[in-house]
Amino acid sequence: MWSTFSEVHRARPVRLVGRERRSDFLSPFVAVEVELGTHDVPGRVVAGLTVGGHTLDGWYDGGRRLAGIDLVDPQGKVTHHRSRRHGRPPTPPDALGVMLTGRQLTVLTRIDGAWTARARVELEHDVDPADLVPHVAWQPRAGDAPSPVASWRSGTTGQLGLRDVHFVANADGSAYLREGLAFLTMTHAGPGFFGTARCGVWSFDPTTYAIEHCSDLWFRRDGVVRGDHATHVVRDGDRWLVAASSWATFDHAPEAGRSVDIGLATSEADLLTGEHVLDTAPLGVPTEELPAPVVGTWDPHLTRIDGHWHLAFVAARRFFDFYPALARAEVAGSLDGWRLLGAATDRRATEGTVIARVDDQWRVLASDGPEGRSGQRRRFPVFDLAMDEVGALPAEHPTNIPWPSVLPLDDGGALMVTFDGTPAGGDLCGYGTHGDLVVLRAPGARTTARTNGASGASHLVQPPERQERP
Repeated sequence: MWSTFSEVHRARPVRLVGRERRSDFLSPFVAVEVELGTHDVPGRVVAGLTVGGHTLDGWYDGGRRLAGIDLVDPQGKVTHHRSRRHGRPPTPPDALGVMLTGRQLTVLTRIDGAWTARARVELEHDVDPADLVPHVAWQPRAGDAPSPVASWRSGTTGQLGLRDVHFVANADGSAYLREGLAFLTMTHAGPGFFGTARCGVWSFDPTTYAIEHCSDLWFRRDGVVRGDHATHVVRDGDRWLVAASSWATFDHAPEAGRSVDIGLATSEADLLTGEHVLDTAPLGVPTEELPAPVVGTWDPHLTRIDGHWHLAFVAARRFFDFYPALARAEVAGSLDGWRLLGAATDRRATEGTVIARVDDQWRVLASDGPEGRSGQRRRFPVFDLAMDEVGALPAEHPTNIPWPSVLPLDDGGALMVTFDGTPAGGDLCGYGTHGDLVVLRAPGARTTARTNGASGASHLVQPPERQERP
């Protein structure tokens, strides 16, 4: 029986540059880091990218102790971008950083190990990653002042935070393991809202809680490579199934029509190593069976139960008023022809859906955010397959809306690997830079992961008195 989950580990591996390279980029997610060998910078250090005749430069001017962005178009027209409130570091920085995350370009400085955004600009169009070339320059104010650039590196963007944690799974819902390691799909937070984030795969050691970045997953929609995220990866025989939420374009859609939906990709490549561009197609979520309106769906989780694929997901009435739901494919083995099994429409801030075995029964786990109704805040509700609440996991609930991704252990205990809302990168970034990776544990004698798909039983907190659904 699972007892109360309590926090046992926390990590925050912040990196601007992830996979190092200077060419052959697969996505418009590129970062440049410049180490400054001295705090005395009598001029400007410039770091940036060229693409299709455009120059995208971030800079730090030591004389004015000021950072900003210059954009130069193919005709030579220059636009300058600075933040009056955030552009001036309190002390001379140790390093300069530039991140292109989708359409957003951000310049950052590092002081005492902490990166802070100093200016940012939204580009008008998508960027072709094949044309991206990073560069660094030194522009002294006068004479032949020695360059303060000690070294620099570039590559695919890393992350300011990690969130949207799912275990890579087998089709039967058990965790996919290699040599004793489990694997996690996680959203790599960028220096801003959802369009600056993307998806990565990490190994997870259930004995030490150590994580290591393994691969990057990019998604091609409408001919453009994007950083879709909030992803679930499933091993089905000799292929991978990858369900992803189309958050990459949410920031850029017109206010009246912006939306997010769920796409599905398949691959026979080893998605746990390297970089991969996956072509996605709409999964066909049965939104017509949900109460109108439905303006978006996200947070997919796939599991095959009795031969039929089941899809847990989140549906929104408006942004942001959302609830969990569950659908089943009518034909055994098929990934289309979905029929709605249920939806917890009494919720308004519940997401992070996970299909799991609890007390030897198939259940849907979710997370109630702090904006929910009374009795539906900061808890992990458990639903049956009709999406009626049958209890809640006895667990500490970190800030934000942490997902309840549970790994049963052979001794009857379990781990929950999730995240919180801790931001990074400074106030200019706004919402979206979270969070810390958080590991909670229900006590057991050993920390050995189950390999056969069996799940331990769990004590459930009983649900509050049922409310009528609208």
